[in-house]
Amino acid sequence: MQQLVLDTVLTTADVLAVARDGARVTVAPNVRPRMDASRAHVEAALGGGDAVYGINTGFGSLSRKRIASDQLSALQVNLVRSHASGITGPLPTEVVRAMLLVLAASLARGRSGARPVLVDAIAALLNAGVTPVVPAIGSVGASGDLAPLAHAAEVLIGEGLAEYKGKTMPGGEALRAAALQPVELQPKEGLALLNGTHLMAGELALLTEAAATLFDAALVANACTIDACRGSYSFLDPRLYEARGQRGPAACANALSSLLSGSQIVESHKHDDPRVQDPYSLRCTAIVLGSTADLFAYVRARADAELLAVTDNPLVFDDGSIISGGNFHGMPVALPLDSMAMGLAHVAGIAERRTYHMVSGFDEQAHLTPFLSPSPGLSSGYMVVQYAAAAACNELAQLAAPASVYNLSTCAGMEDYNSFGPRSAAKARRAVELATQVVAIELLCASQGMEAHRPLRSGKGVERAISTIRERVSVLEADRSPAPDIAAVAELISRGAFQPSNTSEGRIW
Repeated sequence: MQQLVLDTVLTTADVLAVARDGARVTVAPNVRPRMDASRAHVEAALGGGDAVYGINTGFGSLSRKRIASDQLSALQVNLVRSHASGITGPLPTEVVRAMLLVLAASLARGRSGARPVLVDAIAALLNAGVTPVVPAIGSVGASGDLAPLAHAAEVLIGEGLAEYKGKTMPGGEALRAAALQPVELQPKEGLALLNGTHLMAGELALLTEAAATLFDAALVANACTIDACRGSYSFLDPRLYEARGQRGPAACANALSSLLSGSQIVESHKHDDPRVQDPYSLRCTAIVLGSTADLFAYVRARADAELLAVTDNPLVFDDGSIISGGNFHGMPVALPLDSMAMGLAHVAGIAERRTYHMVSGFDEQAHLTPFLSPSPGLSSGYMVVQYAAAAACNELAQLAAPASVYNLSTCAGMEDYNSFGPRSAAKARRAVELATQVVAIELLCASQGMEAHRPLRSGKGVERAISTIRERVSVLEADRSPAPDIAAVAELISRGAFQPSNTSEGRIW
């Protein structure tokens, strides 16, 4: 079994390993002394008599209320209970696990003033497979992901709901079944569990990887369609991209050239082809996809940075200072997540246009039957798969509208400008799902279109993709439901079966 040793550094690969693959989490030896030192500063502040936010005061607009010393532990428990106010269906298991891991990593950095037992307890939950049931809606993404984290923290203290071995049960019961003990919260610790962008950051890490895998498939689908449509390669000339001076488009053009290298199909129409230019969805594709690649590179950089962050409030520093600020605000995560949805809309949008070009049959030089039908008229072929792609793109266009720019005030005006990053994450998650289906439809159609040009072969990269599809989907020789075939190709995309290159250059972004 994989193992992650939790210290100060956390990567997207770490999140994937724990959230999806069930890697075991152990806590590095140097975490305990670092957290103990931070905790000592909190204890000192408790004895100092001054009001310190969240330690001996209320929260949010109630922060002017001083709390008696004999009620400080109850204050933290009440915070967890009162903030567990999420609504609608639960978040996916992998998202909750990612959130817990990011929370544990943040606490382990020793800036939250929490005891090491909290990190140990979170690691124990992850290792035992106890997953808190966390409602999907409730966080506005500013004072941390309060409601989702509160539902998770409830399980740590033996309350709330959890899933264990396929069954949903009370949190305390799940802990007992897994031979785990609930945590008794001390001053500052409830706040430390609830403050922070841990849901958003966990989602961003998962979605960054999902989008990268999808982008790989989109490039492969693009190359397949170029030869299926007997398109020109002139737009891939590297001199064009040197003149444009944009990194992403040049990289995409290079990847497409690599996938198509050695094609016999392009040679078959090298002469006497009356077409002067191909549609934008073919000719401008490296520009469009390359621009989204540059956008996604920005998203990945923000994900990498956020996984190293401490987003609690207040923070405890080595000199004993306890400083209130706004590190919990989700805008550094919300904007990348909003950008991701916009980029995915373009990845899918241009894929749908290429699919439309393939199935419409208006380009006689493509040598494709209308709707790629084996018997036009008698068989409708792939007529309606393009409808499905169009329907998905219509929703993707709506998902591209950013959540982070529409604001509502909370907490009696104290929290008057929120990020709504969790909504940005939910939109991005749905966008990945829909865009995957659209690219799957393009791959399905392009693989069928390629049959019209046999026995000619495309480039090695394209032929590798066609072979992968043919392992799951046979050539369309008579009408059948395309839905299972689309689902099969989408599943191949999700598990990374389509790679744009076998070179050492790696991904475009």
